[in-house]
Amino acid sequence: MTDPADHARIAQQFIEAIPHARALGMRVDEIGQGRAVISMPWADHLVGDPRTGVIHGGVVSALMDTCCGAAVMAHPTNPRSTATIDLRIDYMRAATPGQRITARAECYHMTRSVAFLRATALDDDPDNPVASATGAFTAER
Repeated sequence: MTDPADHARIAQQFIEAIPHARALGMRVDEIGQGRAVISMPWADHLVGDPRTGVIHGGVVSALMDTCCGAAVMAHPTNPRSTATIDLRIDYMRAATPGQRITARAECYHMTRSVAFLRATALDDDPDNPVASATGAFTAER
């Protein structure tokens, strides 16, 4: 399966089948060739600190993890499934309240059974990331 439209459709169906991804309002914006872009809207119920309106870090983490998994599944080697082995996230700043958060992930190396990924989370300021991540995911073929 190499058609980008197929990747996008399947990825969106997959995300909608994951209860927490559906609850967070995740949307597949781009996918293909070992890369994925997934975003989610800011929402009151996702705020970690009501005084500031900042989205909880766990929400950003879930977005980045899901985006990395989607990038693995979009790799040209067509893995059948994936699971997170390790995901390290460095939070650089709080996401700006009220802004959509977008995760971008890329599978930069694939072995027989492990995919290695890099990802960033951004709000409306693309030059000032909210978080960056590196991870290893299973790649079952």
